[in-house]
Amino acid sequence: MGLNKVSRKFLTVDILLILGMILPILTAIVITVLFSPPTDGVEITGALIFFTIPMPIQDFPITEAQINSALVMISIFCLCLYMTHGLKENPELKRQHIAEMIVEKAEALVKDNMGEHFPGFAPFIASILALSAFSSLLSLFGLFPPTSDLNIVAGWAILVFALITYYKFKCGPLNYAKSFAEPPALAPLNVISEVATPISMALRHYGNVLSGTVIGVLIATALQGLSHLALGWAPGFLADIPLFQVGLPAVLSIYFDVFSGILQAYIFAMLTMLYVSGAFNVDLYLKLRAEKKMKKENKLKKQNNESKILEEK
Repeated sequence: MGLNKVSRKFLTVDILLILGMILPILTAIVITVLFSPPTDGVEITGALIFFTIPMPIQDFPITEAQINSALVMISIFCLCLYMTHGLKENPELKRQHIAEMIVEKAEALVKDNMGEHFPGFAPFIASILALSAFSSLLSLFGLFPPTSDLNIVAGWAILVFALITYYKFKCGPLNYAKSFAEPPALAPLNVISEVATPISMALRHYGNVLSGTVIGVLIATALQGLSHLALGWAPGFLADIPLFQVGLPAVLSIYFDVFSGILQAYIFAMLTMLYVSGAFNVDLYLKLRAEKKMKKENKLKKQNNESKILEEK
């Protein structure tokens, strides 16, 4: 009886977590259907603006990209809870094996690309990969992918830029300032390069995802026109048969929505690892730590010697 209660409780939690993964996507679909304005034919537009919050300097719009991004994060959160539900020292569930494999792959990816000094970066890199990939895959459900909004991707890039700056500052503010003057003649270019890092990351990711969406829509529109041209002379419903729209758009969707979206997520994660690890001068940091430790030890020795002299007197 006790085992049945435990299994029922376990199953109930599993069902709730699965619903937590599915319901946000269904919510996004319902919101899109309810708020999308009627269109005449195929249109390429940006994210819908649901409402605007008045602000002192500039109004803050709540857009489709922000809502979809939040719903994706809820789905990923529930997926993580589902994958880690019922963890045991000796795995019994297949999902625990999958979860452990994902953790091992993420840690190996960080170790191979960032070295031994960034062991805690695996969860962050895995989060970037998951959020970017799942956001791009929303287009499979006819939803606006948050990665097609420059504001969303720019927010990620600014976060990465903050990490880059943090690791540069670990070697001291003076060394950070000196890095812009190496060599001195290229100081202006070094400053521009520093600012250009988050801009290039954001534009690269945003541009590749958006271009895939635009190309897919344009090809679907062209195939629609070609079908009408080929069968426009036919009587009745035969003229409306989407002859050239069957098959090819699905194949293109596999590339632009699935392969390209996952590829851009991987590229963004790789750039994050390379930029952050490249910003951290490990040798200089260890040298400064050793010097600081030596100074501290010498100071303690000096204080001990002075106290001994005072005691002898």
